[in-house]
Amino acid sequence: MTSAGTTDETVTAFVRCPACGLITYARRLARAGGVCPECGAHGRLSAPERLAHLLDDGIATPLPADDPVRDPLAFADSRVYPDRLAAARNATGLDEAVVCARGTIGGVPVLVAVMDFGFLGGSLGAVVGDRITRAAEAALAERTPLIIVTASGGARIQEGVLSLMQMAKVSQAVAALDDAGLLTVSIITEPTFGGVAASFATCTDVLIAEPGARMGFAGPRVIEQTVRERLPDGFQTAGFLLDHGMVDMVVPRGDLRAVLGRLLAVTRPAVPAEVADVVVRDPAALPETDAWDVVRAARDPERPTTVDHAGALLDGFVELHGDRLAGDCPAVVGGVGILRGRPVLLLGHQKGHTTRELIERRFGMASPEGYRKAARLLRLAAKLGLPVVTLVDTPGAYPGVAAEERGQALAVAEIIKQLCSLPVPVVSVITGEGGSGGALAFAVADRVLCRADAFYSVISPEGCAAILWKDAAAAPQAARALRLGARHLLASSVVDGVLPVPADPAAAVAAVGDAVAVALGTLDGTGRRELVAARRARFRRY
Repeated sequence: MTSAGTTDETVTAFVRCPACGLITYARRLARAGGVCPECGAHGRLSAPERLAHLLDDGIATPLPADDPVRDPLAFADSRVYPDRLAAARNATGLDEAVVCARGTIGGVPVLVAVMDFGFLGGSLGAVVGDRITRAAEAALAERTPLIIVTASGGARIQEGVLSLMQMAKVSQAVAALDDAGLLTVSIITEPTFGGVAASFATCTDVLIAEPGARMGFAGPRVIEQTVRERLPDGFQTAGFLLDHGMVDMVVPRGDLRAVLGRLLAVTRPAVPAEVADVVVRDPAALPETDAWDVVRAARDPERPTTVDHAGALLDGFVELHGDRLAGDCPAVVGGVGILRGRPVLLLGHQKGHTTRELIERRFGMASPEGYRKAARLLRLAAKLGLPVVTLVDTPGAYPGVAAEERGQALAVAEIIKQLCSLPVPVVSVITGEGGSGGALAFAVADRVLCRADAFYSVISPEGCAAILWKDAAAAPQAARALRLGARHLLASSVVDGVLPVPADPAAAVAAVGDAVAVALGTLDGTGRRELVAARRARFRRY
């Protein structure tokens, strides 16, 4: 936000929004965290303002900052480098472009490193790299999450190749937190470019962007001058990054602390609640049901979706987006939350209730981006030691031309192999359609359950009818030949139990939560090697 007045008093009292031109009281803007009350544009915050905004009660305990002044090249352009540093210190009141501190968010202790664009464009020099590295090392020693707030034009030119080395130094410090199973989060603010974007800013577990924030390896001007192309509107902005799978979410500044609090909650120890076991494990206790009736019931658009289950069963659910390569897939929903007192990672196919939503979600048929997003989240679960819950409801993997061009078969194969070796408990529930490899990709699990009105099959009945009967209208006959239904799945030991389906949808969702909680309880205390060995033995038997 820029000053709008001409006298010292009005400069202090009023500011103008550069996005919409609104003139407002500076104090009002400060109370809004630098967000324009008219258009929602997010102005820049200094590092101290950012810490006050993020941490509980605004209380930050700075880490020691006793770095020597460094001018490794004795660099001079129109001014010598030490003079530029002195000017930046006078202008910002800071001694460098990052402030690192301890604090809490939602009561959870954290280490926070906040970059300040006002200090030489937030550039990454040796002192900045050292301070962020020390913050990461402190997080490792204290076993606390690390949060990095980025605002930088890239590496600091005046320090030459030594500034380039900071990209690797900080990245390896973040990698050490990966090895230790500690959560890392980046908050991408305007702007984040160059060596910062191409290193530690984007190698954390969760990437959150503020609205309007831009991030990229090369800035728009460099790209336009190099490739001579007009860039699309919104290029490299937060919305663009979300659509292209580069960030997990775009969160308005006023909601950041609450979202971080929900994320950090999954790092707390589990306190499992006592729940009743409602699962049927004897096939004889299940009624004989016509296979075609099962198929029609499984496809009922009124049945609960993954989003419905997440909202009803998981306290503090935070959805995570993107495959970090090219896009996000609306047919796959994934995120973290607390299930019956236990932190978990939830993954599931998402269909929808209306025709519009079914089309937008591709009827629950995942693209390669969906499976790669799921694979990324499974790696996060393994790192943090979170049990995985998957909800399966899909006709199969998306069969389009674009999906084949982007490696659909490879994406499905990779996640099946990944689940075979995932070192955390996995519980899968077939909640509707379990169609072919697209379903199996979410169901390589330690415990597999299904609803009484669900099915799991190598092929859809329509596909089977078209191939073997040469007539898609023979789908009911094919369904019966395939013996689709929960009773056969339980008798064949493909599933471990069947969930009765109450007439009340809310009760049906609750039954899923209880059944998953019981299944996870049976896996408590099982070592990683034993989990993987038992899961492999399970599928070896078929």
